[in-house]
Amino acid sequence: MTDQPTQRPALAGLRVLEIGHFVAAPFCTRLLGDLGADIIKVEPLGGDPVRKWGEQVNGRSLWWSVHGRNKRSIALDLKAQESREIILKLVAACDVVVENFRPGQLERMGFGDAALRAVRPDLIITHISGYGQTGPYRDRAAFGVIGEAVGGLRHLTNHPPGTYGLPPVRVGVSIGDSIAGLYAAFGTLAALWQRDRAGGDGAGRSLDVALTESVLSMMEAMLPEFGKLGKIKQPTGGGIATAAPSNAYPTQDGGFVLIAANSEPLFARLAVLLGQPGLTQNVRFADNPARVAHAIELDAIIAEWTRTLTSAELEMRLNAADIPNSKAYTAADVAQDPQFRFRDMVRDVEDPLIGKVLHAGIVPHIPDAPGTIRWTGPDIGEHGDEILSELAGYEPGRIAGLREAGVLA
Repeated sequence: MTDQPTQRPALAGLRVLEIGHFVAAPFCTRLLGDLGADIIKVEPLGGDPVRKWGEQVNGRSLWWSVHGRNKRSIALDLKAQESREIILKLVAACDVVVENFRPGQLERMGFGDAALRAVRPDLIITHISGYGQTGPYRDRAAFGVIGEAVGGLRHLTNHPPGTYGLPPVRVGVSIGDSIAGLYAAFGTLAALWQRDRAGGDGAGRSLDVALTESVLSMMEAMLPEFGKLGKIKQPTGGGIATAAPSNAYPTQDGGFVLIAANSEPLFARLAVLLGQPGLTQNVRFADNPARVAHAIELDAIIAEWTRTLTSAELEMRLNAADIPNSKAYTAADVAQDPQFRFRDMVRDVEDPLIGKVLHAGIVPHIPDAPGTIRWTGPDIGEHGDEILSELAGYEPGRIAGLREAGVLA
């Protein structure tokens, strides 16, 4: 245990079975688990592949400490007939199943929607896949990066056309998977509300969340601008295509500070700091559309000033003028930030497998029903015995037999 809750978390009493791997489905269930849901994670005997991703301490993934937190792990050979019986018994005790296999794969394993609802008629089943459960691409392989490419994001994560010759860069984290997981969590709660609210129908439902569609839904005006004007949205580097000035500007000590002075009052205050208050009267910078049209020229003027100051000096002046700004935080900056620390968004957690480790806190923050980090990412199959005893009614001898037969880790 790491947090001792003082109030009942928002999702306490909700039980979710995760038959997922890699990022999208496990991220969805981590969000639900952070808010108090009981997450039963079904893993293959060798564990979720993410256990081997990223930096390791004593052969254990630091990412897994966060990615698997607040979950109970049971590791099964899903090809074994005994495992099918176990899964169906667990489903009968759960409100929700979340999975992210390719469309049709669970059904081929004997866990299609009909089979699951035969044991739990009001079950919410959340499917997450690359392209969705239907359509001409449904059977194509996809990871988050493919969702980012098809959804339009990867094209935009680059410098402006003609200024850079390398491929468009990745955002830096598995953002496509995480967005899909976030939508899946949101959709799951919506389905539960529809099922369980006063006057609800009590019926089970299936959700269909696609990585590609999750990313596409974030693309702001990309589609309407193309449909109406034939305009193909292009990457803008550190700037914003719809507002200026808003970019990362170089400093005397080799850093970059982001400045977002894209309203009229903010730009006026920035112009004073620049020592050029007359910029607001210049027709090229008089309003936001004009500044966007001349953003390259304006950014050059601002950069000439920012290069004369260190990052700390620049931030101090911008803060005094109440202009939104920040250096681009590294992991060290995040870990030491007093705002994150004050709100417990960066916290020291004791992981029994790897020792003390930093975790990101819980979002959203619900003061009256706070989420908690009850435990860190568990060992493979750590909770198998208690899950089978509590939810499937198995006696110790039967559990031992499953382990001896190689069905249970």
